[in-house]
Amino acid sequence: MDNFQSILRFLVNQKTTIGYSFMALLTIGGERIFSMVSFQCPCNHDQNFAYGVTFLLGPAAVLLIFGIFSSTRFWKLYTGCCLNPMKLCPRGNCFSCLRVFLSIFTGACVAPIMWLCVALLNGTFYECAVSGLDDSLVVDLFCKNKTLKCREELARVPCARSKLSSEERMELLLMFRAQSQILGWCIIIIGAFVGLLGTCYKNCRSQVSYLQLKFWKSYIDKEKERFDALAIEYATKLAERNLESFFENKAPDPFPFPNHKAWEEISAYYTFSRSEQYYSTLQRYVEKAENRNLPPEKRPVMDVEHETEMN
Repeated sequence: MDNFQSILRFLVNQKTTIGYSFMALLTIGGERIFSMVSFQCPCNHDQNFAYGVTFLLGPAAVLLIFGIFSSTRFWKLYTGCCLNPMKLCPRGNCFSCLRVFLSIFTGACVAPIMWLCVALLNGTFYECAVSGLDDSLVVDLFCKNKTLKCREELARVPCARSKLSSEERMELLLMFRAQSQILGWCIIIIGAFVGLLGTCYKNCRSQVSYLQLKFWKSYIDKEKERFDALAIEYATKLAERNLESFFENKAPDPFPFPNHKAWEEISAYYTFSRSEQYYSTLQRYVEKAENRNLPPEKRPVMDVEHETEMN
């Protein structure tokens, strides 16, 4: 039993790494399925580029939209902002809102970048797209010191219908694939450096120590877990109370329930402040509700100059 608990704790602690690994496996599998099942390069100058780019960037765009659509932080920030625009810029701090949107967009870019890297390392989509370019620089690059037939047959190289010799065709395919893989590795290296620099900058500017940040993350995870469980429990109780009142034709029993303003306050996006020992909007609402009867000089004051965002 102790071994099982140790394994479970390890999986929970490494859930981000496991999630990204699982996403990478799904991306590789999806790319292979697209390449083998649905992708058929038309092999003509008019359609190769559009067809190859569509398969290269189309799934990346869908993954980006899905990443934003599935972001809880995005919907927490966006919901209701048309009726109350101040939700986007609380206390007039629009820079914080832009920073949150940038963080959401960066997180949503992980899956599309994985797709682009896997697709470019495989090279199938890139081969089709580049072979359809009519730009003289591109054609001269691949057909330099070759016959005129190379220029005419370049679009058919990804297929087996090319009239070039097998050696010339294989040479061009290897050039296409080499360029594709170089581009893929460039994206991987740039993404790794940008991620490292962004993480270092964020931690360097953090107003929270490493151990307190670790505690904060643990608290947020537990609060979300318990909130979901208690929300289902209270929703079940409220449904049972209303149904009993309806079917038994009697007045409903009193049921304590948060008002609309309370839901609005705990749904706001939260940034940690050194002047307040609150780790979420829910904790801030609960503790400030108790402090409303305190004298003004004893109430916590929000320090908006030193805020830290929790991803």
